[in-house]
Amino acid sequence: MEVSAQTQVPVIDISGLSGGRDSKLDVARAIGKACREVGFFYASGHGVSVELQEKMMALSQLFFAQSHEIKMRIAMAKGGRAWRGFFPVGMELTAGLPDIKEGIYFGQELSDKHPAVLVGKPMHGANLFPEEPRDLRDVVLTYMNEITALGHALMGALSLSLGLEESYFHDRYTKDPLLLFRIFHYPAPTVKQQQLWGVGEHTDYGVLTILKQDDCGGLEVKTKAGWVAAPPIENTFVCNIGDMLDRMTGGLYKSTPHRVRNASGRNRLSFPFFFDPGFDTLVQPLPVVDRDTITDDSQERWDKANVHAVSGTYGEYILEKVRKVFPDGPID
Repeated sequence: MEVSAQTQVPVIDISGLSGGRDSKLDVARAIGKACREVGFFYASGHGVSVELQEKMMALSQLFFAQSHEIKMRIAMAKGGRAWRGFFPVGMELTAGLPDIKEGIYFGQELSDKHPAVLVGKPMHGANLFPEEPRDLRDVVLTYMNEITALGHALMGALSLSLGLEESYFHDRYTKDPLLLFRIFHYPAPTVKQQQLWGVGEHTDYGVLTILKQDDCGGLEVKTKAGWVAAPPIENTFVCNIGDMLDRMTGGLYKSTPHRVRNASGRNRLSFPFFFDPGFDTLVQPLPVVDRDTITDDSQERWDKANVHAVSGTYGEYILEKVRKVFPDGPID
């Protein structure tokens, strides 16, 4: 594990995850250290196609350059309970305040004959894709497949980092993961918006986030030493753990607050991919956790929430969170 001169967030070459057990354990130890100390790391050596990443960037720029009226043809309201589609600037909230960004929500592509869709399960269904750029559909679905494979590999490393079998998370929680992919566009800020946060201080809800960002910068992470920049590093993904993994590890791996301000003077794109437990999975503390040592750290958190008080399925948990982000959304 190395720390880049550009940031205090460690950079980990994860190419060893495709090797033998010893190389996997080396990567797992580096990831475990990063999760305990920072909660964030850059993943290099991931094997995701650079050409695919570049196509995603170019097509996303084309989509957001279109008029508001054209983008609203795939508005989230048309996605219904599947919770997919486009939302305009100011519609998504963080800690009750509107974000200075717009975006498109995607999930696992399911037909209307899929059992989960037939019963109306929230956050399950077909995606909404724009008419133009026409190639965005194929690129998004291919990208999601590649990042899903990366997510499974990283979850295997997280299992090993905790002294568990490599397949622990897969067998119990992520064999059929809940996949949430976003393309976010932060418009070049107006003079009045320059001091506003594109996304305010927050932690992610789930287990693992895998983020591609463009070259604009603006992401900041709250470390023990204070806020530090997490600038783009070529052909890496920024990975971080969320509140659910914080809960599952009894606070050993803490979810880390982060925020975004687009001070580049240009339009900014980011591509967060959330790799989480299956919707119907009952999520519990891991066997390595001494439950007697778990404390309520809510007063130390940005939202004053006790993540260790969560009970029930992952679906119940995430729906509660969704309602706060989109209080007027179509989930209910």
